Amino acid sequence: MRMHIDAESWAYKVPFRVSRGAESALDVVVVTLTDTDGRVGRGEAAGVDYDGETIALLRAQLEAVRPAIEQGVSAGGGRAALDFTSLATLLPAGGARNAVDCALWDLTAKQRRTTAWQLAGIPDPRPLTTSMTLGIDTDAAVAAGARRYAGWPLIKVKVDGERHVDAIRLVRAACLGARLIVDPNQAWSCDLLNRLAPELKSLGVVLIEQPVPRGEDETLRGYRGSIRLAADESVADRAGLAAVKDLYQVVNVKLDKTGGLTEALALARDARALGLQVMVGCMAGTSLAMAPGMVVGQMAEFVDLDGPLLHSEDREHGIAYDRGLMRLPSPLLWG
Repeated sequence: MRMHIDAESWAYKVPFRVSRGAESALDVVVVTLTDTDGRVGRGEAAGVDYDGETIALLRAQLEAVRPAIEQGVSAGGGRAALDFTSLATLLPAGGARNAVDCALWDLTAKQRRTTAWQLAGIPDPRPLTTSMTLGIDTDAAVAAGARRYAGWPLIKVKVDGERHVDAIRLVRAACLGARLIVDPNQAWSCDLLNRLAPELKSLGVVLIEQPVPRGEDETLRGYRGSIRLAADESVADRAGLAAVKDLYQVVNVKLDKTGGLTEALALARDARALGLQVMVGCMAGTSLAMAPGMVVGQMAEFVDLDGPLLHSEDREHGIAYDRGLMRLPSPLLWG
């Protein structure tokens, strides 16, 4: 097997701002695996920026395991074809493993003449309805963005510690029929959450993502609101479930956090077994990153896979969106 690594940059339509800062483009790595018969699998990852992952780091991690990936390694250390179990022994959870894992899913589907959906035990995948994300911006820009998506059923609004409920009011005024998700990206305290929750509820907010900083999740035992809370930064993979299962009602599963589709599916299934709901999210990548996310999305109550809509361009054979409805990806793209 051969592995090729590309670094790419995808410009946003407008600078994308969250509580941690703003970016004008998203940098990603793309891993291409080619077997001895010329079959190709691809996977894209942006990494987890708040954990210090950069494109340079992802490339270095991938280069360090190139011999094992290209020559094959088994979980016991002997020579064998690369598989999903052995991959987890080579790379930690994060963007590097995500790119290889998703490429391996794509390649394995082609080798077995089936689909990634069938490999995942999902014989009849359905189109999904994703949220559309509005970043932190001026009142005029938030209102204008909300008007552009007035007919969409699910809108996600990024907020911080200062700009929050005013932005939600602007979005509600323009999107009368939409359900709203609020994402502070760890910028709130539980006290602020409690103060805002009643009005957010009246404005039609159905979910709040990661309101408090990772590591301060225990403060949520004092949460008195009725809006469901989703753990995002506080849960990377299955190892993080035990600490949050009594504090949140939803887990946001992102392939860049879990280290690929393999662990993402396992995390989603374990979360549901604990009585938690599932959200599938993204790091704002192209359709190549959204396609494997749609596999996890088949078992999710909330879908946030709008990455391609935030960028000026998308990949060839990209996923088609219609007012939030995501069509299943073309086999020419992935899976």
